[in-house]
Amino acid sequence: MPRLLIFGLGYTASRLAARLRGEGWQVTGTSRATLPLDDPRVAQEIAAATHILSSVPPADGTDPVLDLHGDALGASGAWLGYLSSTGVYGDTGGAWVDESAAIGSGRRNARAEADLRWQAIGARVFRLPGIYGPGRSALDRVRAGTANRVDAPGQVFSRIHVDDIVAAVVAGLARAPGVWNLADSEPASGNAVTEYACDLLGAPYPAVVPVAALSAMAQGFYTERRRIAATKMTRDLGLRLRYPDYRAGLRACLAEDKA
Repeated sequence: MPRLLIFGLGYTASRLAARLRGEGWQVTGTSRATLPLDDPRVAQEIAAATHILSSVPPADGTDPVLDLHGDALGASGAWLGYLSSTGVYGDTGGAWVDESAAIGSGRRNARAEADLRWQAIGARVFRLPGIYGPGRSALDRVRAGTANRVDAPGQVFSRIHVDDIVAAVVAGLARAPGVWNLADSEPASGNAVTEYACDLLGAPYPAVVPVAALSAMAQGFYTERRRIAATKMTRDLGLRLRYPDYRAGLRACLAEDKA
């Protein structure tokens, strides 16, 4: 029976775990509450796993999973995967960028270093843009009254529905080590997505606010614009997205909310 160890059972990894458990996999994962990264039992889980995936982001400028377990992971012989970020490409001025581009020039230097370290031990690296899905989308922000529109002309970024990420990782289970961008086919501004969510809910559009009114973290996000090309995802993983744009994805989120 295949056995998957997940470092970091967050939003995306939990959706993956649910799917694979439904297909007969044994899945275990680390968490602060039940299995901290520095627990001695982690070494036993690494030794028992046939597949290992990390969704843990860097902390304090470094990757805690690799710092603690990199040698064991590299020697494990297991399938290795890492959920990285398209933030490693930095600002492209809104231009398209694919996996051949250099990384490490943007705000995510620690993420870029982690990305390269996982590649060095033979991992399949999945670079993710903005992630949304049931319970975590513009629909939820509109309902909660926390959605806004931002005065940032020309701002554009890519995104992907969480279940399409899950499908891509499952496809990657049968692939040799490599790097794949995962993104839908229609990069768009955050304002366009928020407005469509309002249309679906019959809610008024929120006010437009200046970038300076946002948190420091959010302001940093708006310093970068890029469109993520994911043709390699389609070609190498054979993946056809269930939700090829944010409109299809948000409609599906709304349908799941009502189910």
